Amino acid sequence: MFSESGIQETLDSTSTKLNAIKLNENPTSKIVLDRNPLDEESKKVAENELRETPERVIESVNELRKILKVDKSLQYDDSEEFLIMMLRPVKFYPESAYGLMKRIADFRKANAEILKNVSPETDKDSFLNSKVVNVLVDRDQKRRRILVMNLGSNWNPKELNIDKLFRILYLIHFGALMEPLTQVHGSIIIMDFTDLSRTQAFAFTPAFSKRLLTFIQEVVPLRIKAVHIVFQPFVFKIVWNLFKPFIGAKLKSRIFFHGAKLASLHEHIDPNYLPEEYGGTRGKIDYSGADWYPVLAELENTIKDIQKVHN
Repeated sequence: MFSESGIQETLDSTSTKLNAIKLNENPTSKIVLDRNPLDEESKKVAENELRETPERVIESVNELRKILKVDKSLQYDDSEEFLIMMLRPVKFYPESAYGLMKRIADFRKANAEILKNVSPETDKDSFLNSKVVNVLVDRDQKRRRILVMNLGSNWNPKELNIDKLFRILYLIHFGALMEPLTQVHGSIIIMDFTDLSRTQAFAFTPAFSKRLLTFIQEVVPLRIKAVHIVFQPFVFKIVWNLFKPFIGAKLKSRIFFHGAKLASLHEHIDPNYLPEEYGGTRGKIDYSGADWYPVLAELENTIKDIQKVHN
């Protein structure tokens, strides 16, 4: 059993217990994972939106541990830190966290070939030689992480095929999972289809669409709060028709189409937190996934350890 003071210490020191380090040598850089403990504002959000209190954390962690001991087929890490990660996205309901952990294990098994040996080292070239996936250094006004997917002119499917694209997204979610702030406030996605061509549109497949949307809706242990689709041309209908059959009601209510009407995007994301490319005041984006690669590279062992317990 945990004492209340012990579990609170765990919550306040998570950043030092899961290979937590500021992951860029340049102290002036903003390309770092935020491993700081939750501040008072975030603790209030966690309590109001996730039912997170020290007492409930103690109770839920204990109950989830008991459930996992019964199911010998799931060999998960049962540390407080890891179980809290699994409990936050399901509002500290132990049975729901157990269901999430089963879905993660099942997804990895079903996609074993696609995810074979996935790691920052193995997928280094995909990060360094493409500008398709990026994470904005600035959070939005609700302190949510912003993932940007450049699926139009920036994407060459012959160099970065859809399987490699999925592996990048899969690895990035581990980085987000290391951030207590992101665990609580969640993430949003901007899908940028600037100058999408028919070649790029036809690179998408039903199998990829199903895999991606299953991952987002049923597997990823993070709060995906919104998906914003921008600069989509007419040919985007090809992509949307592939995605649409796999989108559930909850995610559907969180998808917003803006085209080139950035004022529409700004109704959801304050432009003071956006770069110039999306009508914001933060200046142009002068970094890419390649700049985030050293951050993930520092998590090489952590990612491998987490994946061991997902099998």
